[in-house]
Amino acid sequence: MADEIDVLLEKVEDPALRADLRTEIGRVRAKRSFGLVFESHLPERVRLPDHPVRRGVKVVDRDADGESRLVRQVGNGSATVIGSDGSIEDVEVSDLVVIAEFGETIYPGFTRLGSIEQGGDKPGHIVINGENHHALEALQFTHAGKIDCIYIDPPYNSGARDWKYDNNYVDAEDGYRHSKWLAFMDRRLKLAKQLLNPDDSVLIVTIDEKEYMRLGLLLEQIFPSAVRQMATIVINPLGQARKQQLARVDEFVFFVFLGRAAPAAGQDDLLTPEENDGQRKSRKVRWEWLLRGGTDSRRSDSPNLFYPIFIDPISRTIVDVGEPLLPEIDRRIVEDRDGCVTIWPIKRNGDEGRWRASPSYLLELLEAGYAKVGAYDKINDRWSILYLGKAQIKRIKQGELKVVGRNDDRSVQLEAAGSRSLIPKTVWNRSSHRADEHGTSLLKRFLPDRSFPFPKSLYAVEDALRIGVSKRPDAVVLDFFAGSGTTAHAVMRLNREDAGRRQSISVTNNEVSVDESRALRQKGYLPGDPEWEALGIFDQIARPRITAAVLGVTPTGEDVKGDYKFGDEFPMSEGFEENVEFLELCYLDPVDVELDRAFAAIAPMLWMRAGGVGPMIWEVLDESCQRKPYAFTGHYGVLFNTDVWRAFVNDLPETAKTAFVVTDSSSTFAGVAEVLPEGVEAVRLYENYLMTFAINQGW
Repeated sequence: MADEIDVLLEKVEDPALRADLRTEIGRVRAKRSFGLVFESHLPERVRLPDHPVRRGVKVVDRDADGESRLVRQVGNGSATVIGSDGSIEDVEVSDLVVIAEFGETIYPGFTRLGSIEQGGDKPGHIVINGENHHALEALQFTHAGKIDCIYIDPPYNSGARDWKYDNNYVDAEDGYRHSKWLAFMDRRLKLAKQLLNPDDSVLIVTIDEKEYMRLGLLLEQIFPSAVRQMATIVINPLGQARKQQLARVDEFVFFVFLGRAAPAAGQDDLLTPEENDGQRKSRKVRWEWLLRGGTDSRRSDSPNLFYPIFIDPISRTIVDVGEPLLPEIDRRIVEDRDGCVTIWPIKRNGDEGRWRASPSYLLELLEAGYAKVGAYDKINDRWSILYLGKAQIKRIKQGELKVVGRNDDRSVQLEAAGSRSLIPKTVWNRSSHRADEHGTSLLKRFLPDRSFPFPKSLYAVEDALRIGVSKRPDAVVLDFFAGSGTTAHAVMRLNREDAGRRQSISVTNNEVSVDESRALRQKGYLPGDPEWEALGIFDQIARPRITAAVLGVTPTGEDVKGDYKFGDEFPMSEGFEENVEFLELCYLDPVDVELDRAFAAIAPMLWMRAGGVGPMIWEVLDESCQRKPYAFTGHYGVLFNTDVWRAFVNDLPETAKTAFVVTDSSSTFAGVAEVLPEGVEAVRLYENYLMTFAINQGW
């Protein structure tokens, strides 16, 4: 066959074309001839409705996805574009949209969309609206080799137009459907590999029967030295009938353990039948918040439960408990005790609430060691009070929990009696994993008037993550097919369960469904129009779902109804003590970056690289609107003017771990880096940023 091809090549008269054909055929011959073989296809591309049409960018017609054209010049609302055949045409700028083809160098940035701050000094969860391939490229600058766990639920390639390749839906009639899916996944998994900690991390991928065999081979090729295993999850015990097929009750999850990573043992193997599984209780010890949340939580609902608690902030102990105040009495008349801080049941929104226990009962709990001072929220200047509920006290009396010691504040140290460490099995059969009740129905509690197709069971995702990061309370978890935001929600649940500081990074685009896109086009709307974007996954589902989960209220301001189940049971309206930053991926001009005219868009990346903790440095002008010579927070600093490097080094907080130095001079940068305190990473701006993406072709 090779000789025949060479003979045919000699018949090509054009020498340049003949040489190009030889080169491409050589590349094909160099590919593997065994294992998983698939077409790479043309690179995907993404539309950028917000990107300005300017000289040198590629564009397509705004209302269609045809051949891309290059912008030659722009002026007076019109653009001169050149086609691949050399044709030249003047087109109204408003009729064009910029595109970015995968494989081309991009320079990403982020636009801040808002934040939630009620997690004190915990790292912020990051939620990104953007094309996930380009988001993965952006994360190469911020998180290369730093991710502890990746959990993804990619398109299952059902043939029901559930995903797009190159802006076109892939349906069952597409003869290259499986090949396109593999090319789509291959590009993203190779980027994901660069983000995972090679010494100790885990990749978790869910899939069903349509692509699980191909996915398994793909994972073997990309992660040849990793330990790989697949588990089966029962998600619908009633079964889903299919023509000429067995009724489907399950889906699959692949675990890829890198380096020394291994499945964490827990107290449930996820298969062995448990008594009353539907309401199975946790073997962990749950300390409850004394501040009541949800309904019936106002001061006026139970006036006898509104009273002060006096704590010693140094020893973190409860010194005394005051008497309840009548509803008409202003709490400000109560004087503080010497050396104490007065704690009232005040809600996050500033409203007066109530405690869960009476003063006399709280004193009983204190005497027994069943109440204690919790965490301090620096941002909101709040202390939390924790106690053991009656269910936990009953477990102590029945011997299910043992008191094994006492802390400095005299609170009890507990452990489950006779608890065993179990490795989860390869078949999971738990009622908590049912997708209808704990995926679709649960999501409805947070977004009552909205729908999302096939959300995962919150508790199934939680159990999968527990295998990967239950022993890592400060793990960074990435989901670049975030959809409705279940992974971020599950990470928050894990944090609440064990007081962890795990950080999630969620990436989802703002695509609309097939039916919605058809209806919007009939009304004359196109991608990029506010009416279109408002119905996208990010704006309509992911962002409001995560917001509702943290705050405990729906988008309409009502308390989320119902309780979380399975282990950590508490009202959904209590929310979580977490921070969240919402960002949108944008695309920058490297010239603007190099001239330091794009700092606001790069600022989130610096914050992310420094750990995503505390405030972000993004406004750097002083009162006279002049650029500050440097700026810093407790975790990182940015030096804009190297002439004042001594002052910058002297003022850098001891807790800072990263210093960004803006300079064109490698010798100046080296000089500053040399005098930075030990343990502080020095990063040169904008050289490191530009170099990261200049060499990152992504596929």
